[in-house]
Amino acid sequence: MTEENGPERLIFHIDVNSAFLSWESAERVALGQEDLRLIPSAVGGDPGKRTGIILAKSIPAKKYGVTTGEPVSMALRKCPGLVLVPPDFQLYQKNSKAFMEICQRYAPVLQKFSVDECFLDMTGTGLLYPDPIALAHQIKDEIRDCLGFTVNVGIGPNRLLAKMASDFEKPDKVHTLFRHEIKEKMWPLPVGDLLFVGKMSTARLEDAGIRTIGELACAETEKVQRILGERGGQQAWEYANGIDESPVSQEREDPKGYSVSTTLEEDVRTVDQARHILLMLADHVAGRMRADGAKCSCIAVDIRFSKLQNARGNTPSTRFTNKSHQRRLDSPTDVTDEIYETAVELFREVWRGEPLRLLGIALSDVTREEYEQVSLFRDERRERAKKLDAAMDQIRGRFGRDAVFRAGAADVGRLGIKRKEK
Repeated sequence: MTEENGPERLIFHIDVNSAFLSWESAERVALGQEDLRLIPSAVGGDPGKRTGIILAKSIPAKKYGVTTGEPVSMALRKCPGLVLVPPDFQLYQKNSKAFMEICQRYAPVLQKFSVDECFLDMTGTGLLYPDPIALAHQIKDEIRDCLGFTVNVGIGPNRLLAKMASDFEKPDKVHTLFRHEIKEKMWPLPVGDLLFVGKMSTARLEDAGIRTIGELACAETEKVQRILGERGGQQAWEYANGIDESPVSQEREDPKGYSVSTTLEEDVRTVDQARHILLMLADHVAGRMRADGAKCSCIAVDIRFSKLQNARGNTPSTRFTNKSHQRRLDSPTDVTDEIYETAVELFREVWRGEPLRLLGIALSDVTREEYEQVSLFRDERRERAKKLDAAMDQIRGRFGRDAVFRAGAADVGRLGIKRKEK
């Protein structure tokens, strides 16, 4: 039922404030230790080696300029006294489960959006909960009082507006973004604050004179499509106008593809460096795909490099260029070694020696059917690779992803990996 023809929906978006740091802090406070949220602190990387990235930071750390996703080494330069703690994914899963269970008690339909956020479809609950804002405060306070960490709750008529509302002032807040509030609360925000409008799209819109969400909403749809492409432009224009008909789905949809990429603190300049990183990426993304019982028939490699160019006034500026190269396979695969070897071949074909700032692997044409191309000859190398994958998946399933690494992929942290995945 569409928003135009059906009753106005009521959606909550609940987001844990600085989840990883909050969960670590709550655990320490319960043991009588210092609250990390009150001092310059962060979760991420290896404090001894200064590798990896910042996964979450405290508000005092933010005042020093520490940002989520930046290399640990950079964060320590900004804040030499920064208290660093390593990630504890078992702790995160425990807290995520507890927080979701509280939310589930109030909602007819809950959709887990990530480990630290969910959507609740509260449509039609007016008789049970006549005051949705009071209910949001009740859920928020119960999570804080029972679990020891805080959340933000956004309330709106669809997923988009509820999520935008939850990103307003933090922490421990409830915000609304109903249709009559869009012009006042959302339109003055920078266009880059709009959900799913990334840095490249923001730059293109700003170059075209569109700097706020309101200016995007009031622009002609055709103009936005010329800037961002037909599909992306249409979605951005609809989102700027608060239009989103996507349902809150109880069932998790099967991914149509898997991807992972790394942004590097230091440029990659040799094939050998790239091979180590591609092995790490292939190992990671193939493991995620196998966990879903899936295989892929298409592999792509993405690269990003920078070029200096003269801007106005002959002032040099940096412009990033993205390239992608893909190949279809004869039969679906989930074997890490096969994905890695194909990725290396694709990389060699697309790379022209430019200093690289990003490497990525994307797997598509995903199937969950159990079939395999039959060969008259047993491929012992492939069988060994599959056994290795199974053994590593089992170890990581019990002890976490960092419990075991492939040779050649264990030391890439020194390059300053900033990983993104889908």
